[in-house]
Amino acid sequence: MPRDPRLDSSLALLADPYRYIGKQCRAFGTDLFEARLLLQPAICMTGPAAAALFYDPQRFVRAGAAPGPLRATLFGNGGVQGLDGADHHHRKALFMALMQPATVAELGQRYQEQLERSAAGWIGQRRVRLYEALHLPLARAVCAWADVPWPEAEEAGRCADLVALFDQAAAPGRGHFFHARAARKRCEAWAGRLVEAVRQGRQPVRAGSALAAVAMHRDAGGQRLPVPVAAVELLNLLRPTVAVSVYVVFVAHALHRHPECALALQQRSNGDYAECFVHEVRRCYPFFPAVVARVREDFEWNGYAFPAGRRVLLDLYGTNLDPRTWHDPLSFQPERFRERTPGRFDFVPQGGGDPHLGHRCPGEAIALELMQRSARFFATRLRYAVPEQDLTLDMTRAPALPRDRMVIAQAMPALP
Repeated sequence: MPRDPRLDSSLALLADPYRYIGKQCRAFGTDLFEARLLLQPAICMTGPAAAALFYDPQRFVRAGAAPGPLRATLFGNGGVQGLDGADHHHRKALFMALMQPATVAELGQRYQEQLERSAAGWIGQRRVRLYEALHLPLARAVCAWADVPWPEAEEAGRCADLVALFDQAAAPGRGHFFHARAARKRCEAWAGRLVEAVRQGRQPVRAGSALAAVAMHRDAGGQRLPVPVAAVELLNLLRPTVAVSVYVVFVAHALHRHPECALALQQRSNGDYAECFVHEVRRCYPFFPAVVARVREDFEWNGYAFPAGRRVLLDLYGTNLDPRTWHDPLSFQPERFRERTPGRFDFVPQGGGDPHLGHRCPGEAIALELMQRSARFFATRLRYAVPEQDLTLDMTRAPALPRDRMVIAQAMPALP
């Protein structure tokens, strides 16, 4: 197997998290190579065939795969991301039950109301940094949807903590250790108090709400989840929804770079164009760099040995741009999603495979709903200017963002 000759490639990966694996694979002329990451050997892979392999539960497990810093900030300990087999399937059902079309549409409607409320406050402001401006409407919407109490006096601090869980999870130095880890501790304590209050009858909840479902969920053995684990799972609903702010910034960025898309969205007869547009945003723009697993048992694939316990990284961003799957992959063409339905392993912005059975993100339907509503809102409900700024995507950070966080100006309601 080709090998990155560096003594340790961790810094190279951190310096270019979205393109490191793809660049090395192109240099080697293969879909995979070995590297040392965090002083341990690892296998890095890209492409649809590698994705199909990676999502084979007979070959890979997630337990202990995510690096400690990510478990301490982004995921938390004991959550669904680190489970396998029957335990994972049972826990995943908790999330998938909350992803019914009507439930997702309810969250979308709550978000749209909060977005319109926030946008009313943008009118008259000289400049609005869109990334920061989106956090609060998303947090308000998902907490109302989940039945999570959200006192106005606490919302700024709570929102900042939810953002830190994903925005600072991969940050170097103080950003990670002093912001993301501290935010994780505060968020889990808050979520744990809510779970306990529901179980003790001190916190009324709507039947079927996310808070009620998580608090009362029982594992495969019939036991309620330990409070710390239930807190982690509640945050696994709140945090990713606020993280859709990254995707909504990409929606606005794409509308600015491709104004013909805004015109297409304004045509009510254009059917499924909004869905095609947000799929292309998810394909072209960098959200998750990679996902991680460990080899379950020794096996061989295409002549390459995969030793048991070896950590394996699958390149999501590069797989979405693989020229063997996508014609002219670097061009932005929403119409390509009308021409064919992509497979579960060649379009993997939020993981691959079947979300009910595997480790594909259960909240993908939520991301699609919120992105489509955002695309229609920015194309049809709001007029604004995009002043001179640095719109280059900073690919050295995760999540990647425009360097000036997508600033808009002169916001006003669109004419009927």
